Amino acid sequence: MSLRPIRLCPGADLRTAIQALAAESVGGSAFVVAGIGSLTAAQLRFGGKAQGTLVSGPLEIVSLSGTATPDGAHLHMAVSDAQGRVWGGHVLAGCEVRTTAELLLADLPGWRLGREHDPATGYAELRVRPTD
Repeated sequence: MSLRPIRLCPGADLRTAIQALAAESVGGSAFVVAGIGSLTAAQLRFGGKAQGTLVSGPLEIVSLSGTATPDGAHLHMAVSDAQGRVWGGHVLAGCEVRTTAELLLADLPGWRLGREHDPATGYAELRVRPTD
């Protein structure tokens, strides 16, 4: 396993940038081990909901983790506003970095991550396979 510290600059779309960084990894995927920073606003999909919700900012990223594979990303994030209210959910496109986003990505040589439909859950779930 190799770890990569990353800083995303103002204006970057958090989800899009993570997917692009993962694509640079061996096998095209990575785990997001940790993330902090700030956003102008966040697009989150709350558990059990079909649609995303816009959370207006400025916001602080309290925590961020997940996976990014060639088949898609599964990222969870908690954000807080200036009053300390916290929201959490699935990260969607539209989370614009305000001042910084500091991430730790784990690349996993020897493993191929992907997502495939799981009939038991109805979602595209993580698939983990050793590389040939």
